[in-house]
Amino acid sequence: MASSAGNIPGGERIAGAPPGASRFSRILFYVFMIAISCVFFYPMIWLVLSSFRSNRDIFARPFALPERIDLGNWAEAWKIGHMSIYAKNSVIVTGCAVAGILLLAGLAAFAFSKLRFKGSGALMLLFAFGLFMPLQSFFIAQSYLFERLHLKDSYAGLILPYIGMGLPLAVFLLKAYLDSVPKGLLEAARIDGCGDFSLFVRVVLPLLIPSMATVGIFSALNAWNELLLAMLYIQNDALKTIPVGLLAFSSRYMTDYKLLFSALSLITIPMIVVYIFFHRYIVAGLTEGALK
Repeated sequence: MASSAGNIPGGERIAGAPPGASRFSRILFYVFMIAISCVFFYPMIWLVLSSFRSNRDIFARPFALPERIDLGNWAEAWKIGHMSIYAKNSVIVTGCAVAGILLLAGLAAFAFSKLRFKGSGALMLLFAFGLFMPLQSFFIAQSYLFERLHLKDSYAGLILPYIGMGLPLAVFLLKAYLDSVPKGLLEAARIDGCGDFSLFVRVVLPLLIPSMATVGIFSALNAWNELLLAMLYIQNDALKTIPVGLLAFSSRYMTDYKLLFSALSLITIPMIVVYIFFHRYIVAGLTEGALK
């Protein structure tokens, strides 16, 4: 009996058998993922460590560790590069752009997913075009329009394009999530007396929070790091964002690498911290396929 109980047709192992193979697979997986993470994270580590060294030391021993951790380079970069002004502008532009993307994309996704109206297919096709069209394809027309509307050298000259560029992907991600929400849930809310706006605020918006966290992080990274529009639309130093401000550390004949690396560290680390803080919501927004 014991011999027959130890073997199950199909080669399956009975309960209580040693899980050595499964444990080894998990260990191998974690080791592999840690190695991949180190490969991708090494440039950031090198950047931060290089920010504590002098220019001569960076060129003489590029991969050596700094002799001491001195934040003097960071303080000098912050002061000389006027990073406080550029950081304030980046926060304003990025915050307004992300808020606009989340609000408009949430409303649009709700309309496309749960409401039926004439022309919805054509409008979704326009958003699909927005996913594939590069910035250079409409930049000339956009620049002419902003020139006539006097939007250059203003926050609106960056916020509006960032919202427009972020909406297509945001609408598709949020709509895909709302498509998985059972219709019975919304119908029950309508029976209780919810109109379209009340239904969106009370029922749909709480369900969209994980997906909105994902969209918000992606949109914030794109707006925070965008250079082309910020360089062409903003000429006033008081309105420039961080990517444009970093150009001050490089001239035609010389680049102050220790200050450049310090400034890059100052603007990159906060975004990494934000990502770490919201990573659970980002993973939930990307993997959530159905309402539980």
